Amino acid sequence: MAYFDIRTPATAGRLGRAVDTLIASVAEWREARINRRALAKLSDRELADIGLQRSDLDTMTRRALKRF
Repeated sequence: MAYFDIRTPATAGRLGRAVDTLIASVAEWREARINRRALAKLSDRELADIGLQRSDLDTMTRRALKRF
């Protein structure tokens, strides 16, 4: 995949920062979603081994959604 920089001096200011923030937020949300799916596949015993309960997954989901 080729890297293509779409920012020019005209977009490097406030608009560029807004786009960067949006892209970072989407990437963070996507990573959190992947992690929640992986944790949801674990059994209750496996979750307990890492110090989590199934209800913790719901809390993590709500916290992540509040940020967006």
